[in-house]
Amino acid sequence: MMIRPAKTLLYLIEFLNCYAAVYYSNFLFFYLRNAFGFGELENLLTAAAGGVVYIFASWQGGKLAQRYGCIRLLVAGACIVIVSLSMGLAFPSSGMQVLVYGLWTAGICLIWPALETLISEGSGARLPQMVGIYNVTWAGSAAVAYFTTGILIEQFGMASLFWIPLWLTGIELALLPLVANQLKKEAGDPDAGPSGPAAHHPSAVHHPDAKRFLRLAWIANPFSYVAINTVIPLIPSITERLGLSTGMAGVVCSLWMFARLAAFAAFWHWRGWHYRFRWLAAACFLMIVCFFAFLLTHSISVLLLAQIGFGGSIGLIYYSSLYYSMNVTENQGKNAGVHEAMIGVGLFAGPAAGAATLFLFPASAAIGVWSVGGLLCAGFCALVFVRRYRPQRASAGRKKWTT
Repeated sequence: MMIRPAKTLLYLIEFLNCYAAVYYSNFLFFYLRNAFGFGELENLLTAAAGGVVYIFASWQGGKLAQRYGCIRLLVAGACIVIVSLSMGLAFPSSGMQVLVYGLWTAGICLIWPALETLISEGSGARLPQMVGIYNVTWAGSAAVAYFTTGILIEQFGMASLFWIPLWLTGIELALLPLVANQLKKEAGDPDAGPSGPAAHHPSAVHHPDAKRFLRLAWIANPFSYVAINTVIPLIPSITERLGLSTGMAGVVCSLWMFARLAAFAAFWHWRGWHYRFRWLAAACFLMIVCFFAFLLTHSISVLLLAQIGFGGSIGLIYYSSLYYSMNVTENQGKNAGVHEAMIGVGLFAGPAAGAATLFLFPASAAIGVWSVGGLLCAGFCALVFVRRYRPQRASAGRKKWTT
């Protein structure tokens, strides 16, 4: 399959953006712990604050991309990220770092919906392949980033948490004029294939449960990010318990990202999971089991096994949400924004629940994990309920809810 030059440039921007985002955001919690003495409660509160920003910025980002154009949103997002990271370098205080994290989150939330829309537009029947490449690209970048960041921070110091992502975002910004010019060229090329939001894989239009599966995926995806954004702020504590250095933490605790990458590759080439509820439900159940094992274990072997299941299950959940969001005939930008906003709900809810229980019950070390685990179980029950029951129009002699 030949990929148009504009799409190739967009995938390159996606790779750079994800590497920069993981480098900064995932290891920020090590910085806050080492530089300012943040514990589990403070790190979880910081993550929850970022989640609140993520919800509203992504929601508006999708709408703005639909209204003003994706290239403009990419430029605006990259500029906000550059300004925020520069502030982080210039003002190294704990309060300023939390503020910088919020501003950085707002910028990154303008970038992702715009990228998803640009990559999906005009794909026609090739939409599954384009979404598959998109997922493999960002997941591969995230895995490599987490694997290498700890080592690079030990080599270049904590200041690299800001200047490496800053330079990478600058490269993204420099590439955007090339993308804009190439998109204009391809718009007038009759061999470029279908273009515009109506040219998509026809299966979404004709599948009778397309809208319901979109709702199911939008329910499941926030809970996967509840799990992810509870795990990431607690990794410094997990690695300290297991006696791992910052560099080794990046190596050992990046396995779930490589497992997610493998899941994306598998589900890209094998499409038997499309519109199959049992696959989505099984992924949610496995995620919950592996979440507990990830955070409660005292064994590196169990930690590694839990990460394999955790990454694989999250891979299918995320893939479902993005694919069902893009596999539509209209409002791609808005759907991309909702997809990202649902991620923000999870980014807020998981750390917020963990922080609340740690504040209320500080003597119980594992109470935060169990409270978030209970939230994940509630999400699984909601998923099953929505799948099993659906409202019907009221009519004589017919029940309102049917199975």
